[in-house]
Amino acid sequence: MAERNACSSSGFISQKLWFCLFSTISALFILSWFFVLRSANTPRFIDQSLLPNSKPPFTSEKANSEPQNQNHLDPTTAINRSILVDDEEEATTTTPKETQSNKCNSNKVVLKVFMYNLPPEFHFGLLDWKSDGHGVWPDIRTKVPDYPGGLNLQHSIEYWLTLDLLSSQFDDPSNPSRTAIKVDNSSEADVIFVPFFSSLSYNRYSKVNSRQKTSRNKFLQEKLVRFLTAQGEWKSSGGRDHIIVAHHPNSLLDARMKLWPAMFILSDFGRYPPNIANVEKDVIAPYKHVIKSYFNDVSNFDSRPTLLYFQGAIYRKDGGFVRQELFYLLKDEKDVHFSFGSVRRDGINKATKGMHSSKFCLNIAGDTPSSNRLFDAIASHCVPVIISDEIELPYEDVLDYSQFCIFVRTSDALKEQFLIKLIRSIGKDEWTRMNARLKEVEKLFEFQYPSKEGDAVQMIWQAVARKVPAVRMKLHKSRRFSRSPSHRERGLHSVPLPSNFW
Repeated sequence: MAERNACSSSGFISQKLWFCLFSTISALFILSWFFVLRSANTPRFIDQSLLPNSKPPFTSEKANSEPQNQNHLDPTTAINRSILVDDEEEATTTTPKETQSNKCNSNKVVLKVFMYNLPPEFHFGLLDWKSDGHGVWPDIRTKVPDYPGGLNLQHSIEYWLTLDLLSSQFDDPSNPSRTAIKVDNSSEADVIFVPFFSSLSYNRYSKVNSRQKTSRNKFLQEKLVRFLTAQGEWKSSGGRDHIIVAHHPNSLLDARMKLWPAMFILSDFGRYPPNIANVEKDVIAPYKHVIKSYFNDVSNFDSRPTLLYFQGAIYRKDGGFVRQELFYLLKDEKDVHFSFGSVRRDGINKATKGMHSSKFCLNIAGDTPSSNRLFDAIASHCVPVIISDEIELPYEDVLDYSQFCIFVRTSDALKEQFLIKLIRSIGKDEWTRMNARLKEVEKLFEFQYPSKEGDAVQMIWQAVARKVPAVRMKLHKSRRFSRSPSHRERGLHSVPLPSNFW
């Protein structure tokens, strides 16, 4: 009897134990699902206020919302969006709270630029401007120093950018055309601009006279390197957030090997080793066109008698052998103008008339992959035919050149009859579409003062702004091991040229 009671008691206890165990497991199972579902939401352990704006940079015009405050400039802010490649595809919804917030911050985000107050010998002093003792900059509200004409103008990029920064001090801050502003404190800046007129320095002062041991151009470069590398701004970033314009292929020839961490603004990469300048780090800017713009253009396919136009230096070194070969292939074609020409003896006016009366204009690689001839063609509404395999083009990340240019590989262009047959195969309708596109985009390549919305100056600043996030990332990564001794010992060093580079 006692054994039976013991068995009954142990069975009861076993049932209770199993019930408790089942209840515990069920509760844990329910809790685990709760945590799984909760983890699918945005993590709450990250302070969302510290994150950059996560909204896409492009919003539909239908949303009718003001631009969001972002760390970098929207590449399409200042130009007609129909011109650019990046079409707006998705609309973002705006809450009443966001709309109200945007109304309080209606000004678009602009690039903040700190500019060194270099002595006039680096910039306007090269234009024979003399300071009156009240500062290193001319008062551009009363008179703007003139830039030399002729072929000097094609590489005058730093002149226009400097003027734009100086004028931002007097301009209305809500001006919609303003893409960059000058700030007085470098700690507030996105980038740091070095106002050295390097192309003018090369064009005017690269020769050594009998009273000099070194040219003025080389002297200024050496002085610039000493100045920059002594600045706290350069030391803190290694120069990565500095902007240096060297648009002429031979400008900054000595200093470039020591200032290579900076962001260069160039015409192409033809005379730069890839470790010194490349499309990832640097910005390609257009030439300033030399021939006259084609205002009030009413010409059409039938009224332009010349099929294909080229006038310039035919015999060139490096990749320029293509010009000579094409000359022999095209010289006997009846509606093709292919001849030698220069700026002398009214050469610019002759080229203007020739391009304005031509359907297609050749842009062939010369000493370097690029030339101002492309931008002369755009200003003439003459469809460019580009034969330059290594060419890099301005703003190509937001602009589709195939809509208004013809690209031909060098190897194909040198095949007998290939080029002329290709050009003749382009009919009136296709040419008319490309010609209309040229008229739409020509303002993107126009340098002027004061700068206007969507012109070349503003487009260059936008191109710089698109590089800023990558620059910041490199700076942040470079500071990872800032406490280590090896990091402190690093200094600026020159990079040797690859063998047989020139």
